Amino acid sequence: MVRKTKQEAEQTRQCIINAARQVFVDKGVSKTSLEEIARYAGVTRGAVYWHFTNKSDLLHAMRDQVVLPLIDRMDDELLLNLDKEQNPNKDPLTRIENFLLCSIEALSDHQETRQTYEIMMTKCEYVGEFEKVMQQIMSNCSSIVDKLEQAYAKALKKQLIKPTLTAAQYAQDTHLFFSGLLHMWVKDTDGNRYRNQAQTLIHTHIEMRRK
Repeated sequence: MVRKTKQEAEQTRQCIINAARQVFVDKGVSKTSLEEIARYAGVTRGAVYWHFTNKSDLLHAMRDQVVLPLIDRMDDELLLNLDKEQNPNKDPLTRIENFLLCSIEALSDHQETRQTYEIMMTKCEYVGEFEKVMQQIMSNCSSIVDKLEQAYAKALKKQLIKPTLTAAQYAQDTHLFFSGLLHMWVKDTDGNRYRNQAQTLIHTHIEMRRK
C-alpha cells in the first residue's frame, strides 16, 4: 500500500509539472497562477502546494528534468574513454559536434524538452522569486563550459586545433555560440531561419576550429 501511495504521489507531481509546462507556454510564467495550474492538472490547489512551494519551485523541477540529463550525458559523449586509443570516436572535436547535434535533436524530437527551453528563454522574467532559478541556470552553464574545456584541452593536446586560443577560450566561445543558436532556434517557430540550418551551423562552427 505504501509503495502504491508513493507511486500515486509521483504521478500527481508529474501531472502538475506537465500542466505547469503547458500553461507557462500559453500564458507566460508571470501571468500564471498556481490555481490555474491546479485546474489544468485536474487536482486541488492543496495538492499543488503539497509538492511545490511556489512557481519558482515548479520551474526548478521542470528545468531539472531536461537540463540535468543533458549535463550528465556530456560526461559520456565528451569525456568517457577520451584517452583510449582504441576508442573509435576519440576525436574530441567530433565529440563536441555530436553533443551539440544531439542537443538540437532532443529539442526537435521531444515536446517537453522544447517547451521547457521555450519557457526558460522567452516566457520567464528572472526577478524576485525567480532569481534563484537564474542562479542555478548560470551554475549549469559553468558546468557545461568546464566539460567543453576538458574536451578542447584534449583537442589542443592532439594538435587538432590551432593554439591561438586556450581551451577555456574555445569552450566559452562554443558555449556562447550554442546558447545563441538555442535562443534563435526556440524563437524560430516557422523553422525557416535557424531550425532548418542548425546542423550546418554547428558543423561549420567546429570545422572552423580544425587545423
